[in-house]
Amino acid sequence: MSPPPLAGIRVLEVGNFMAGPFCALQLADLGADVVKVENPASGGDEVRHTAPFLENGESSNFARLNRNKRSLALDLKSAEGKQIFRELVAGSDVVVENLRPGTMADLDLDYPRLAELNPGLVYVAASGWGQDGPYSHLAGLDIMAQGMSGLMSITGEPGRDPVKVGVPVTDLVCALYGALACVCALRARERDGKGQLIDVCLFEAGVSLEVWEAGRYFGSGEVPGPLGSAHQTSAPYQAVRAADGFFTVGATSMRNWEAFCRALGHPEWQQDERFRDNPSRHHHREQLIPLVEAVTATQPRAYWIQTLQAAGVPCGAIQRYDEVTADPHLQARGFFWDAGEVRQVGNPMRFGETPVRRDHAGPRLGQHSAESAEAPPARSAG
Repeated sequence: MSPPPLAGIRVLEVGNFMAGPFCALQLADLGADVVKVENPASGGDEVRHTAPFLENGESSNFARLNRNKRSLALDLKSAEGKQIFRELVAGSDVVVENLRPGTMADLDLDYPRLAELNPGLVYVAASGWGQDGPYSHLAGLDIMAQGMSGLMSITGEPGRDPVKVGVPVTDLVCALYGALACVCALRARERDGKGQLIDVCLFEAGVSLEVWEAGRYFGSGEVPGPLGSAHQTSAPYQAVRAADGFFTVGATSMRNWEAFCRALGHPEWQQDERFRDNPSRHHHREQLIPLVEAVTATQPRAYWIQTLQAAGVPCGAIQRYDEVTADPHLQARGFFWDAGEVRQVGNPMRFGETPVRRDHAGPRLGQHSAESAEAPPARSAG
């Protein structure tokens, strides 16, 4: 096997909580040498102080979110800390930060100043609202971005209280956009010989996910609302009731719809004018789903999953996290792995020749300060 794709790339992370660290985590998994710069006076990244804690006192969340990184304890407000950081930047390829816009400028460590030291620097700035615009100065957390982006207006059951997506989706997607943009900027640097500033934010990351909703609103003027587990344009495509709970089904193509009808013992639904095609089934979903659940509620979930899978109809269980971690498919593919005593969630990027790193869990605060503070040779842009 060859080294990971980003082996030899040096990254400085000035990150806190989620977007910056998750972005740098992708780069670290891909082989980059990521040095996480943390303020010792504040105890480092705030995630270090979140429960649950491991037996060694380290945060379980931090140990997973910051794997494959090194930790440098450095006070960027001090003259000495600034100088060390500048020396490190001169020998690095990438800076990732998710501080509030203007903070790095206040420290005299913003992109224009750092680019003078290293013209080839790729600088990823992740924030709530972006580096400019009327909201840029505001604090921005995932739940605000979910609300403002429209995601919370389409999540949950109709007529119920607002609900956010269960994971901090705008944080995570912003981080993924940042990592993708970073890799693209490194490729552009090979071509053009210079680095650049990358501006990604939670707000726009959330809006970018609303592909179906934009199609509906721009196409018809209809304002989308929450649909529970149902799909925006297809039916049946949702969680349906069984005798002992719920399972998911997606019989959207004509072939799957016909197989679904036969499996449920109602081939006559295929001739029902209300259900003749996918748009018709979606339009009459409030009539279709009660008919479906009148049948599916008579047998347990396992029965329907086995029956529908045998018929070639897409379906699946709704698993709890204890079931996810024991899932035989994930086990067979080796998705979860152990960094010492810390169980890690795998990286879904699978390379045939340059696999992602599986080195170590998140470091202790300042664990690598002595080695990380030594400035590497200055980088050239080309």
